[in-house]
Amino acid sequence: MMHRLQRAVVGAVVLAAPLFASAQPRLTIARVKYDGGGDWYANRTAIPNLLTAIGERTSLAVERAEAKVSLTDAELFDYPMLHVTGHGEIKLTDAEVLRLREYVAKGGFVHVDDNYGLDETIRRELAKVFPDRPLVDVPLSHPIYHVVYDFPKGLPKIHEHDGKPARGYGVFVGKRLVLFYSHSSDLGNGWEDVGTYTDPPELHEQALRMGVNLFVYAVTSRPRDALTSAATAHAGGTRGR
Repeated sequence: MMHRLQRAVVGAVVLAAPLFASAQPRLTIARVKYDGGGDWYANRTAIPNLLTAIGERTSLAVERAEAKVSLTDAELFDYPMLHVTGHGEIKLTDAEVLRLREYVAKGGFVHVDDNYGLDETIRRELAKVFPDRPLVDVPLSHPIYHVVYDFPKGLPKIHEHDGKPARGYGVFVGKRLVLFYSHSSDLGNGWEDVGTYTDPPELHEQALRMGVNLFVYAVTSRPRDALTSAATAHAGGTRGR
């Protein structure tokens, strides 16, 4: 159950939503398609279930279907949050590296979920995107752990593979968290239909709560000037189609 402060934050999201929607017509999560051999399409029921939870637990008028987008697609900037997952290798082209860098510079938010197998190559690719901004532990006091639901101990451990603790890493641009990397947690598994794995239902709930936090943070942390920039870019892209 959300306490009073959390309800107030969700209420603030209602006020922010019309401004956001005017700049970003697709209020949903976009799954990133990538090359290299990794299964970017893993956890097929995960994002639809998360979007349903966001729609039911906040006043954001989210679409209930996920989008799928390549980093070079014209509509990339239509989405407030990108989701990257998989078990294998990810390899970004030079053009994709530049585009992802541009996406976060314009206010976008990226969630990377290591599905046990992506860690080595995603770190390599993120070093290309953010050569001067290494992955760091996101402080437990950061709003991403508290914006709707409280996670005082940080990222929850959802699916057990190797016994390692869940870690929430991030990339910051100034004070803004632009990328959150959930490592050794497997949030995506937790978002999938109950019964898909042997994890208990309470871990499914924990995963959904953390996912709601991610999306609400993505929307509410977006700089106001980035909203204006994105709206202009979207209008220009529409005219050019």
